[in-house]
Amino acid sequence: MNKEQGEYPFISPPNGENRILLHSCCAPCACEIMESLKRSNIDSTVFFYNPNIDTEKEYEKRKIENIKFAEKLKIPFIDADYDNLNWQKTIKDYEEEPERGQRCTLCFEMRLMRTAHYAFDKGFKVFTSSMGISRWKDFEQVNKCGIKAAALFPDLTYWTYNWRKKGGSYRMAQISKSEDFYRQKYCGCIFSKK
Repeated sequence: MNKEQGEYPFISPPNGENRILLHSCCAPCACEIMESLKRSNIDSTVFFYNPNIDTEKEYEKRKIENIKFAEKLKIPFIDADYDNLNWQKTIKDYEEEPERGQRCTLCFEMRLMRTAHYAFDKGFKVFTSSMGISRWKDFEQVNKCGIKAAALFPDLTYWTYNWRKKGGSYRMAQISKSEDFYRQKYCGCIFSKK
C-alpha cells in the first residue's frame, strides 16, 4: 500500500456494526478518521464535546472548523455545548499533574462518558474518539477511558482502532494542510499551554 499516493485500507468497525459515533476533539485530529469512515461506507456522526477548552472563543473556533469539514463530507455533527465549569470541577486538585497524568485521565473519562451516554441514548452500538490520533496524547490512556465508559452501557463498544497507523497520521497532516485548518498548539486546556 502506498500511502503517499492515496491508497488507504477500508476499515470495519467491531461486531459487524456500520453506524459509528465519533467523538471529535478538533478538525485536524478528526479529519482523517472522518474520511476513513466515509471511504469505508460507514455511517458516522461527529460528536463534539470538549469542555476542557480554556475559552469559549477557542471552543467556537475549533467547533466551526470541525463543522465545515463535516458539512463538506456530509456527516452529521452534534455540538454537545461548552461545559468548562463542570470540567474544572472534575479535574479539581489535579491541576498540577503532568501531561498524560491523572488530570488527562479524568478529562478523557469525562468526555468519553458523555459520548457513551449520547451513543447509548441514540442507539449507537459503537463509538470511538479522535483524541488518540494526536502524538501528544497517550493512545492507551484514551482507549482505557473509552472502554471504561462503554462498559457502563449495555451492548455498547468503544472502538480501539489505532488511527495513527496505516498512514493515518500522515494523512491527517495532509488533509489539515490542504484544508488550511486552524491548528492549535495545545490540547485545549489551560494547563496544556504550559
